[in-house]
Amino acid sequence: MQPEAFVNLLGRLRATAILRTSIEDAAAPAMDAAIRGGFRIVEFTLNTPGALERIVEFSRRDDVIVGAGTVLTVADARAAVRAGARFLVSPVVDVEVIEEAAELGVCAIPGCHSPTELLLAHRAGAPLQKLFPALALGPDWVRACLAPLPFLRIVPTNGVTAENARAFLDAGCLAVGFGAPLFAASDLAERRFERIAERARALLARLA
Repeated sequence: MQPEAFVNLLGRLRATAILRTSIEDAAAPAMDAAIRGGFRIVEFTLNTPGALERIVEFSRRDDVIVGAGTVLTVADARAAVRAGARFLVSPVVDVEVIEEAAELGVCAIPGCHSPTELLLAHRAGAPLQKLFPALALGPDWVRACLAPLPFLRIVPTNGVTAENARAFLDAGCLAVGFGAPLFAASDLAERRFERIAERARALLARLA
């Protein structure tokens, strides 16, 4: 999937599921639960044990687009794409990673926390800009930022909840990413995967 096609798809679906966990054998069933709940764009962070194996596994499915998170180096980017990742998410702006994503034909989503970083990511070629961590800013900040920079395509994560997700979209964000509010640590630890599926349905219903 070419970057612009991915951007268009994310703009229609409006949400991603982001899984970061230290419990390796919980990762696949937890993400499967999120997919049962309706998510179609999913991300495994590379600091989750076995993340590349999970990317390989889930990229074989026809019903989802799989990406890699916590991509910090060019080597990370190459390994993730070899495994089947179709988008690469970073917590920071790294121009080398953005350029490598373009070379690999996938969408880069670098993490930004200021208007300067958002513009730097855009000018470096990142089709999307991840607002991270979103909990420190909020929808009003996004609205103010987009007033002079309307060409940005912002995707907030880390701080997006059931209560504020719709407000982020209404402020002009292209989509939102759900991490801990979807994958509760206690559910992962206790293998309560159906609760994740139920929470996925509820979160997506808030965006409808």
